[in-house]
Amino acid sequence: MPELVIPDVRFHASFIEAMADQNDWLSPYVDDADQLADPDRFARYVDEVISHSRPGAPLPEMFVPNTTLWWVDGDTFLGRLSIRYRLNSRLRRLGGHIGYWIRPSARRQGHARAALAAALPYALELGIECALVTCDPDNVASRRIIEDAGGLFEQAVGEKRLYWVPTMPLARPTPTVDEQGGTRTDRPAGSGWRRRRPPSVRD
Repeated sequence: MPELVIPDVRFHASFIEAMADQNDWLSPYVDDADQLADPDRFARYVDEVISHSRPGAPLPEMFVPNTTLWWVDGDTFLGRLSIRYRLNSRLRRLGGHIGYWIRPSARRQGHARAALAAALPYALELGIECALVTCDPDNVASRRIIEDAGGLFEQAVGEKRLYWVPTMPLARPTPTVDEQGGTRTDRPAGSGWRRRRPPSVRD
């Protein structure tokens, strides 16, 4: 069953296969994606990614402390997900608290929806009660994924749509069956979900 895990060198072979699908998401970790074919270089890459969750660790420009998790099924790397601990001015406009990527060969199989849902408890543990998640205006699939997770649309900024997704289980929409036998998504009464103020932005 697919799950979020801490990056590990045991996924090296599958990771390299995923890079053949698309590798532009590796920046700024490596200048040349082919470098990661080398096991030692890949091990250093994994260590660097993990280190970004440690207090005081050096970070690439405009990055904030974050936890990167990989979405895997057995030994197969399917995608990655980052949970940023806070927002800076850039992330407030694009990127948000949670960003995810699914390899093209694994898309349209429900992985992005499942990975985002699995990430929300992690975000809550980090003290993020409402997570900012963004998507491109023309990416209908991503919009549906975010909205199904309880995302409340805030505004469109430049090339991104901004949503606030509650991380607390009681604050998320719950699918229910209506009197006509259909399904609907109800906002939990008294949760204060719509009244929550977005976290402040820190540069």
